[in-house]
Amino acid sequence: MAKDEIDRIVAQWKRTRPDLDLAPTHVLQRITRLGLLQQLSFADVLATYGLSWGESVLLAALRRAGPPYRMNPSRLYGSMILSSGGMTKLCDRLERAGLLERRPDPADRRGRLIGLTAKGLAVADRAIVDHLANEERLLSALSAAERKKLRELLRKLLASEPFQALDPARSGSKRRAGDALD
Repeated sequence: MAKDEIDRIVAQWKRTRPDLDLAPTHVLQRITRLGLLQQLSFADVLATYGLSWGESVLLAALRRAGPPYRMNPSRLYGSMILSSGGMTKLCDRLERAGLLERRPDPADRRGRLIGLTAKGLAVADRAIVDHLANEERLLSALSAAERKKLRELLRKLLASEPFQALDPARSGSKRRAGDALD
């Protein structure tokens, strides 16, 4: 089996600190590295649409909401992994680009709705097709059975107590997972 960057790092630690148990590093650092490389790949795909990752997440959340592709800011914020300040900045940029609009909420005189424009809907639909094709390309080294097993193992990890305790969506923490990515 081919060696990777994590094997090199583990070998360095073994030379300098042979007393350490590096078994978790083999798994978690590979997940971290995959995540970083995946983000670069996603950024390349989204750049063809002039979108950042955060902007694409916001457009996708509105698209997934279904017609009329509108939400109030609280509901939109709850469907994303971004800080509220980060979301406001993203909305401002997407509005300037003509991809979303803010309208009065007919159900709440003081409220606003954030929604996709026709241009925003078209961009969201094209971007998701290219994004999913890229995800397929990234996973092409795995068979269907391997993907299924990996999916199950990753789900098990995410549902485990240590990861659940870190999840701001579940713990009520003010910290949001996407804050570092805004």
